[in-house]
Amino acid sequence: MADKKKEHKPLQVPMREGDNTDAVMAGLVISPELSAGMVAHAFTGNTLGDDVAGITELTAALKDTTKRVNDGDLSTLEAMLVAQATALQGIFTSYAKRAQIQQYQKNLESFMGMALRAQAQSRATIQALVDLKFPRQATFVKQANIAHGPQQVNNGVLSPPKEPVTQPAHAHENNRTEQTKLLEDTRSGSTYLDIGTTPAAARGHRAVEAVGAVHRPKKPRGKGKG
Repeated sequence: MADKKKEHKPLQVPMREGDNTDAVMAGLVISPELSAGMVAHAFTGNTLGDDVAGITELTAALKDTTKRVNDGDLSTLEAMLVAQATALQGIFTSYAKRAQIQQYQKNLESFMGMALRAQAQSRATIQALVDLKFPRQATFVKQANIAHGPQQVNNGVLSPPKEPVTQPAHAHENNRTEQTKLLEDTRSGSTYLDIGTTPAAARGHRAVEAVGAVHRPKKPRGKGKG
């Protein structure tokens, strides 16, 4: 006589006095632990059986794990990454062995592609484990000098900033007055900009000047006879 199929364990929702039922159910819908528990229950039921652990027990276990992580205990996550990397390594080995016995190029490429994909995922999982176990330290660069040619970089102890040197107001006015006088000329009774004396025009290219003044013909040429 065949055994009767066992019924699924119902989800047990803890309720405290004064809790609103709708609010509690809404919290369960968006609960990450409950979502993960349902997925884990659906996939592990094929291998471990439905009666091993119900959704309620899985959700409670995930809440405990979440609390430990929040408290700084990452041992569960580290163990999970190690297990995943090991499982992916097993998948790589299985597909690599299948690829080795293939006689057709298409099948060989298909199995080798799956094997290398599992290998890449295993490597990424190991890298995630290393980053979790040994977090990278942030590096702050004090000074970055980028140039295409020679450059001089002085990385020494910075001296305190010097006090700005201020000149008296009258010194500034005298300086501006002297500069203005150099640019003005009032000899003709009006103020204008002194641009200096206009230089005389220079004769350039004397070697190629016209030579008619020296070798001019004595008699002008007459008009040709009709």
